[in-house]
Amino acid sequence: MTTRHRRYDRRKRVLDMLVAAVLLVLLSPALLGCAAAVALALGRPVLFRQNRPGRDGRLFELRKFRTMRPVSPGRTSDADRLTRLGRWLRATSLDELPTLWNVLRGDMSLVGPRPLLVGYLDLYTPEQARRHEVRPGITGLAQVRGRNALSWEEKFRYDVEYVDGRCLALDLRILLETVRQVLRRQGISAPGSPTMPEFTGSRRVGAEPGPGRGADS
Repeated sequence: MTTRHRRYDRRKRVLDMLVAAVLLVLLSPALLGCAAAVALALGRPVLFRQNRPGRDGRLFELRKFRTMRPVSPGRTSDADRLTRLGRWLRATSLDELPTLWNVLRGDMSLVGPRPLLVGYLDLYTPEQARRHEVRPGITGLAQVRGRNALSWEEKFRYDVEYVDGRCLALDLRILLETVRQVLRRQGISAPGSPTMPEFTGSRRVGAEPGPGRGADS
């Protein structure tokens, strides 16, 4: 990590805390409204909680609004479990609002590679694993370049590109582009999947992504 990156990461952490705190206050009506809607549609708990790897692969508990019903007989696929409300929450990215708490805590940043499943850690190539050199983000370069319409390999290339080029100007561009993407509701799901097929390893070593557990957007 360069000296420039270390200095920027320190400044970015201060900005993340300030922005997340302000947004949590300003968006509290939306948070309460989403929580009430999820409670009515799916019951309790209203939050989806799952351990995800953060910076340097350290685990933290990710918080999002629930969008799926529990696994049950005859209802095991993401397509069957995803509710109408859940589709809307994902399309508008309102399911991500609780992750502002993760930003405030220091688990995440506003901008960075998305936090993916713990099970993927052993599947990354050394180059792909560089995505964990920074805090994961609510949005990132891969999200504004295509989100779930991208292949896993394309996503990881953008993640590493962000790690190498991160700066205030890039973060601001990503945040502005994210607003445009959310309004246009682009790239919400991969072709043939309600979210994104499970990552099973890089194609470079002969593995193909298969149907799976709807990894995070």
